[in-house]
Amino acid sequence: MKTQTLIRRASWLAVLALGACASMDANTPQAKMTFFVTSVNPGKGADLGGLAGADAHCQALATTVGAGKRTWRAYLATTRNGQPDVNARDRIGKGPWQNVKGDVIAVSVDDLHSANNKLNKQTALTEKGTVVNGRGDTPNMHDILTGTQPSGIGIAGNVDSTCSNWTSSGAGAAMVGHSDRIGLDESVPAKSWNSSHQSRGCSMDALKSTGGAGLFYCFAVN
Repeated sequence: MKTQTLIRRASWLAVLALGACASMDANTPQAKMTFFVTSVNPGKGADLGGLAGADAHCQALATTVGAGKRTWRAYLATTRNGQPDVNARDRIGKGPWQNVKGDVIAVSVDDLHSANNKLNKQTALTEKGTVVNGRGDTPNMHDILTGTQPSGIGIAGNVDSTCSNWTSSGAGAAMVGHSDRIGLDESVPAKSWNSSHQSRGCSMDALKSTGGAGLFYCFAVN
């Protein structure tokens, strides 16, 4: 009898623990989050394991903070034979999207790719709610991997802008945006969140040399 009682008690404790975890998951700020900047790179510079690997990284980071019930996609474009293949804007759902603090950064895909979006240093937060270092910080980490034009469409031409579709950590280059929307000058590209300039290469050292850390944007599609 004592054994059965202990088993029943242990079962109830397990149920209570699961309930507490579920409740905590539902009530965390991250549970309502639908956008974030990755807090870390997967470890190989711009070699993210292709789009699938990048998506998996978004999903894993979201899961660690209680937001894994949503389906997450990386805001990245790819090309094929010199033409846009997969557009970043087509991968991220319909919106609206908000950061961990509840700040709405855009209400739709068109809004996100307009001058009206609310992306800046204070709103482009990581899944942990931390601010990404920008221009003037040490180290500067505002270069965000995208591979896109300002419209969110892939970049045509023979110049690599996606580090071989996110599989290279050596040769090539990637188009990056500035998460703080600050650059060396006041030009539109310098302030672009998704299409500011090309990286110097695809390795982590190359990405760091222009103010990056191999970070990218993640959006919830549902």
